[in-house]
Amino acid sequence: MKSIDLKEGQVLVRTLYLSVDPYMRCRMNEDTGAEYLLPWKLNECVDGGGIGVVEASKNQAIPVGTIVTTFTWHWQTHDVVDGSLLQKLDPDIVDGHLSHFLGAVGMTGLTALLGVREKGHVTPSAHQTMVVSGAAGACGSVAGQKCQCLVKELGFTAGINYRSTDVTSALKEHCPRGVDVYFDNVGGPISDTVISQMNPGGHVILCGQISQYNKDVPYPPPLSEETQEVLRRNNITRERFVVLNYTEKHEEGLLQLSHWVLETVVHGLERMGEAFCSMMTGGNTGKQVVKVSD
Repeated sequence: MKSIDLKEGQVLVRTLYLSVDPYMRCRMNEDTGAEYLLPWKLNECVDGGGIGVVEASKNQAIPVGTIVTTFTWHWQTHDVVDGSLLQKLDPDIVDGHLSHFLGAVGMTGLTALLGVREKGHVTPSAHQTMVVSGAAGACGSVAGQKCQCLVKELGFTAGINYRSTDVTSALKEHCPRGVDVYFDNVGGPISDTVISQMNPGGHVILCGQISQYNKDVPYPPPLSEETQEVLRRNNITRERFVVLNYTEKHEEGLLQLSHWVLETVVHGLERMGEAFCSMMTGGNTGKQVVKVSD
């Protein structure tokens, strides 16, 4: 690429990985439904989480070769960025697997770990039952294999293929004592079904509502009157979890998460659309990322 004149404080970065996330569907709407999330604008380069390497620098704090990240990374191979917008990364934390910073050893992993810790009220040896919707990134086109993966490889007690199984019956079979904690990634009818089988005093951790993102509704989407009544009658808490409110616990959490990683990687910037659609329909296991360059 041609030479670029950098201003003081700027760096030239080359994109290594781009993050693919359900919330991006909300940014395609005129109103995202969330006060902290701005919509993408027509005729402007879209952005999201990304990781890259500094190839030229006029910022003393960020020399050439530094690995950096930001939540506003443009979907392009190279970019000129103000260094104040970037966070430096230590590749040793993830044994050189930089894409992990966009998934299990990043905001995705922290949301899951801290969400359960802070909002799930899980007590050791209490024999509680927790249900996680979208537990493999949704079941996807190879749904049966995903359920097998959940049980045999990811440590779940049981997995339910919602596309070919009656969820109500399956939940009763696998959770005979009811559900105490529900980590909600999908919303919609599946969440209504889980909540209907929750025990009094249970806790719903509201992480995502991917089944509702194609609808023009506020976030979080409104619940049915029947489901609201179940929550009230059984004194079940349903709390929205925003991981950015727990920054003081990020460092400790990331160190723990660095030992637990599983992701789905596709190669090439031209496959961003394909990766996004696959993620929205459950084609991934773990975090979906796109590798742009080596």
